[in-house]
Order: sequence, then C-alpha cells, then structure tokens
Amino acid sequence: MNTQTTPSPQFYLTAPAVCPYLPGEMERKVFTHLVGPRAAEMNDLLTQGGFRRSQNIAYRPACEACRACVSVRILANEFTPTRSMKRVSGANGDIVASVGPAQPSTEQFSLFRRYLDSRHQRGGMSDMSALDYAIMVEDTHVNTRVIEYRIRAPGAGISAEPKGELIGVALTDMMSDGLSMVYSFFNPDLEKRSLGTFMILDHIARTQTLGLPHVYLGYWVKGSQKMGYKTRYQPQEHLTARGWELVPAEAE
Repeated sequence: MNTQTTPSPQFYLTAPAVCPYLPGEMERKVFTHLVGPRAAEMNDLLTQGGFRRSQNIAYRPACEACRACVSVRILANEFTPTRSMKRVSGANGDIVASVGPAQPSTEQFSLFRRYLDSRHQRGGMSDMSALDYAIMVEDTHVNTRVIEYRIRAPGAGISAEPKGELIGVALTDMMSDGLSMVYSFFNPDLEKRSLGTFMILDHIARTQTLGLPHVYLGYWVKGSQKMGYKTRYQPQEHLTARGWELVPAEAE
C-alpha cells in the first residue's frame, strides 16, 4: 500500500502595499504557487475558495482592516440579459471569436499596449513589455485558453476563419465548474461596441454551452467605480464568511 501523502501547498503573505482600488487603504495578499501535476485541480479548489490566478501564482486579499474585495461568480445557467445587454450582443453580431492555446502574439501585444495606454496609464501593468506580456500568457500550469475576438472580414461567411481586425482578447481558465476570466482587453477606440460587456456575455454563453454553472469574474470592490460593472450580471453569488451566497440585484 502506498502511504505517501501529497505535499500540501505552501502559502505566503506579501508585505503591505498601496491599495490600487480604494484611496488611503493598504493591501496584503496571501499566495501560493500553482505548479506540478495537481496545478489544475488546485486552481479549481482555490478559485472556488476566492483566489485568483496570475501566471503560476494563486492569490487572494488578506488585508488587516478591510474586507472590501469580494469574489464574484455569475450563475450562467440562470442568467438573463438585460435589454441593454441584448443591444450590445446585437451591435456586435459581426464579431467572430476563436479559442486557441495560451500563446502570445505580436498582434495581441499591440492591442494590449493600446488598451493599457488608454485605460490604465498609472496601473501596475502600465510598463509591461512584450516579454512581460508573453510571460503573463504562457506561464500557466492549468488549462488556459486565449480567446480572440475579430471583426469578420468582408465577404467571409459566418463559419469562416476570422481574419479581420483583432479587437479583443480574453485569457481564460477552463475549470471543472465553469470559466474564470483571468484578464481581458480590447480596442479602447471602439467604445460604442461595449466590448468588455460583450466578452463577458460571450463567456456566459460558452459556459452555458459547456453545461457548467459558473463564470468567475474575480473581485468586486464596493466603493471602487471601476469594479462596479461586475454586479450587473445577475443572478450572481458573492463569497462570504458563510460560503457562496446569492446576492439579489436590488441589494447592490
């Protein structure tokens, strides 16, 4: 009989740093490495427990005096789009999405830089190089995919390979209970298309097709304007001290 036990992950705590979401607050994170043959299984368990993945690291907030960061997941099979969401889907009927391995490209990086320079000039990712981007995409030991969104080329049929302009990219983990949106970006000049909304709607549809229950959106931060959009997708659950709990839309 094999009595050897599988090593448990080791967790570490970061030093305090300035919170990127709430002014005047400091943040700390607890993290562990996602490596080895059990990385995918561990990623599932940790994501379900409120962690997020960045490269081969799983982390979650561990702030001493603040609990504003709340893990959010959409109940995909019960999701009903609002009228405005339906309009977004209709306005983007010319977009073709393709799913590929977690491999970066020069075209992706060019769009990534445009997005950062427009939306996140002072963020922690603002000075990322092409190498940094490649590491962000490739450094994964779990089932990660890159979803590219392109405007359908003129004359191409619905089922044709998309060869038009790249306007959005999502880095997505394929999990046992759904999809986790690790990072996404899009052409900031196409504001009228509401591409951020469209990509979330696309992930919900993909999760429904897979017959899985959840789309993980990461953290919602009460009081942070840039995180407010996450509560629009209903029904959804928030991770509390009592576990995942349904949050009525009218309570937001």
